Amino acid sequence: MSEQDLTARLIDLAAKRFKKSAESLKSDDDFFQALGIDSMQAMELLTEIEEHFEVEVPDYELQGVTTFAGLAEVVKRRVP
Repeated sequence: MSEQDLTARLIDLAAKRFKKSAESLKSDDDFFQALGIDSMQAMELLTEIEEHFEVEVPDYELQGVTTFAGLAEVVKRRVP
């Protein structure tokens, strides 16, 4: 799966979870601002992503990650 495809899937998951339009979200958007979420909601999204892709992403790998593209980069390293 390409990073671009993965980013699109992450955006779709986030959009459904937080009832946003996927078309309104872009890969370089700050997902906190774009989704209007806090850190607890971001952790809930991460749990959903881990379950969806059947991976485990350590918290330390997410430090400083705030965009969908950055999140895709981290998840891609974990997807078999």
